Amino acid sequence: MSEQKFKGIIAYPITPFHPVEGGIDVGMLSQSIERLVGSGVHAIAPLGSTGESAYLSDDEWDRAAEASIKQVARRVPVVVGISDLTTRNAIRRAKFAEAQGADAVMVLPISYWKLSEQEIFEHYAAIGKAVGIPIMVYNNPATSGIDMSPLLISRLVKEIDAVTMVKESTGDIQRMHKLHQLSNGEIPFYNGSNPLALEAFVAGAAGWCTAAPNLIPTLTIDLYNAVATGELDRARRLFYRQLPVLEFILKGGLPTTIKAGLQLDGLDVGIPRAPLAPLAQEEREMLTKLLQEARR
Repeated sequence: MSEQKFKGIIAYPITPFHPVEGGIDVGMLSQSIERLVGSGVHAIAPLGSTGESAYLSDDEWDRAAEASIKQVARRVPVVVGISDLTTRNAIRRAKFAEAQGADAVMVLPISYWKLSEQEIFEHYAAIGKAVGIPIMVYNNPATSGIDMSPLLISRLVKEIDAVTMVKESTGDIQRMHKLHQLSNGEIPFYNGSNPLALEAFVAGAAGWCTAAPNLIPTLTIDLYNAVATGELDRARRLFYRQLPVLEFILKGGLPTTIKAGLQLDGLDVGIPRAPLAPLAQEEREMLTKLLQEARR
């Protein structure tokens, strides 16, 4: 499956935990992914920030990756999030995802020590040599501590055959324009900043990587379709209707707010893993109100 298949709404599932045992609830994970696929999203991206990948053991990560890919069953493309402090384990995870049937991996470099641009390049190059599926570069300095410039990202795409896509999550629309310019529009880029969704689509984003479809799938899909068909006035109305929800889930932390929202919808997905905390009651009431207003 080529990278052109990755377009539209790319949804992030949560990783549910058993309330007693504390391990991954594979049954609920499968149910939550089925809910997303059934809603009409265009791709699934397990084990990103929303999926609490950073808080999982290797065994848990493997179980979540395997269960997610199996549940999707090739009905839509799957891009598996890969992040680890070491290149060695990032390669292990990428190879595991490929073996399970992932269509691509989304690589987020993270670091304790500040990495040079060459170290980042070599990290991606090593993963690219180890797998035979496309790599999406994921730039999210808020969670990784690494901010890749458009020039570096452009180099990764030009010089590493496996690197074919870019997800930009800084919330800086000018970076997307710069990537578009540096590649003559040939680098597919994806928006990872919820409040920037409309502007990013207008700027030429191939898709929107977001956890929002867990709670408001129809609005996110309708927004993409409205932009794709040139109905910009309708797209603006759809975007501003969902914007309060988008801002709330981002500010409150995606694992925390999305799990709370799913619980409000009757799915017992558990709570985030400590040190993350469940959403406070006052904020749950606010989320309830925002969802009611967006869905009306």
